[in-house]
Amino acid sequence: MPDPVPVGLTLAIGRLRALGATGLCVALPVAGHPLGLSGPPEFNARALEAGEAVIAVGVGLGLVPDVHRAGPREVGADGGPVSESDVHTEVLWRCLPVREAPPADVPSLGEAERELAEALREATEALARLNVAGSGPVAAAALEAYRARAERGREVLAPGYPPRAVRVLELAQRVGALVDIAYGPEHGGAVSASEIAARSEALRPVERTARRAQVAAYNAYVEQRLRQA
Repeated sequence: MPDPVPVGLTLAIGRLRALGATGLCVALPVAGHPLGLSGPPEFNARALEAGEAVIAVGVGLGLVPDVHRAGPREVGADGGPVSESDVHTEVLWRCLPVREAPPADVPSLGEAERELAEALREATEALARLNVAGSGPVAAAALEAYRARAERGREVLAPGYPPRAVRVLELAQRVGALVDIAYGPEHGGAVSASEIAARSEALRPVERTARRAQVAAYNAYVEQRLRQA
């Protein structure tokens, strides 16, 4: 069983391998959508609270992050934004038993790619009808920031992943960023309660599809190795 005393990540991964772990899979669950989870309820509840988890394939164990931050929360002494260097972040991964069963609602790469294209097309049409153009200054700044991050981190997956996984993850991240922008309060024409509800209704399945695609892409390497074994 896992040591109850905290250990470093390198040692922890080594111990998981010694126990028989053959890979690590990502889960990105939200309320009503336990994406990538297989139970039991205690682990699912912790993963839902964190919004993410890692499943160690082959050993019936899962890891849930517990994030602690120390330092100023919003603005610095000069009134400007707080630098990341001023905030100390510590992540403790808690190891818990999981049920060894197929994870919930994880598509294949091919399915994820098709779903992304279809969801993006449908959402674009729906948002155009609602006049949610995403064209305000906040939207422009958000899109520019996303483009800058994408250029800095061109290698979104480690070497060894299939090219299709890289393509799917890049598209899923782009879709997720555009969904965040469309949800913003300062652009588009969705100003009444009913229009905001309609916008959310149009975006919800797109956000769900983007998360499914991200999980499929992140887990593609493990799935590929399992098929080859």
